Amino acid sequence: MRHYLDYNATTPVKPEVVDAVAETMRVVGNSSSVHAEGRAARAVVEGAREQLRALVNAPVNGVIFTSGGTEAIHYAINGVVGNGTAGRIFASAIEHAAVPANAAASGAPVEAVPVTRGGVADLDWLKDRLGEYDAKREGAFLVCLMLANNETGVVQPVAEAAEIVHARGGLMFVDAAQAAGKVPVNFVMSGADLMAVTAHKFGGPIGVGALIAGPNLPLEPVLRGGGHESNRRAGTHNVPAIAGFGRACELGSATIAKGPEIARLRDRMQDAAERAGAIVWGKGETRLPGTLSLSAPGFSSQTQLMAMDLAGVAISSGSACSSGKTKPSHVLAAMGADEGLASSGIRVSIGWNSTEDDADAFIREWPAAYARVKARAA
Repeated sequence: MRHYLDYNATTPVKPEVVDAVAETMRVVGNSSSVHAEGRAARAVVEGAREQLRALVNAPVNGVIFTSGGTEAIHYAINGVVGNGTAGRIFASAIEHAAVPANAAASGAPVEAVPVTRGGVADLDWLKDRLGEYDAKREGAFLVCLMLANNETGVVQPVAEAAEIVHARGGLMFVDAAQAAGKVPVNFVMSGADLMAVTAHKFGGPIGVGALIAGPNLPLEPVLRGGGHESNRRAGTHNVPAIAGFGRACELGSATIAKGPEIARLRDRMQDAAERAGAIVWGKGETRLPGTLSLSAPGFSSQTQLMAMDLAGVAISSGSACSSGKTKPSHVLAAMGADEGLASSGIRVSIGWNSTEDDADAFIREWPAAYARVKARAA
């Protein structure tokens, strides 16, 4: 029997979402067509838009559907750099790889915001740096800070950061891909000017996400063509995927309510790992309920993944987007981990459909595998 403990990479799709996607795939019509079939497809899109707005308290006309979180990040950064709304980027050192990659490619100067050993953005550093920032001379700026880290699950102080940023005349981009549908997310209260979300992190289909933008925020389109998404993102709507996205949003509150139970399973695995000699990252901070990040000295990430996979347990080494690479985790390195600890980091993540049996499998297999490694090294 397999045990899937890699929810932060992608969650199992909820049955109700599968039904919504399948039902919508039977609907004929392009959502941009004016005939009855097109209007029916458009109604599905707009219904899903409202379901997402309700989940994260997005502003009216603020939701722009995309192909996923990476495109939303790409649009957020290039949308404000491309039209001159922001000329410099500050990004936390623990952002998803899509943020520094797009920031570097945007042509704007980029600075990294350091984090504490607990994995929290250093707001004192940010306040001091922006305190000396001359917007008239250096230009407008964008600060990128994720809502919850994809490797450690540590929740970031985005509202506090937004106050600092806005006081200096900057814009705030929040990557909420790992947080939406898992913990309460409120676009307005977060202080974000831009926010990225994606469906497959909380029981929705792969290949659909959204960029949420504040009222009247000018954005340079990165996909041009037709007038889709109010001329902000060209391309025919993937109506079935959007329908599934909306249904996942509608079901999100139930998963959020399960947070304490999910955290209890996470803590059982954490206790077992610590007893076996693991180092847990972000333990003293507020974390997503289902995320456990740990390092095991002398037990490389890749060896852990292979050992657990052979034992029927699926985990990952950091972000799924880079888990095939052997370089140490940039997130753990930013938190002060040396190369040995950063190279032995893994991520265990659970969620809406996880069970006691899943936790039991990790508790049984991982400590035993680590014990074998330490015995060989003795």
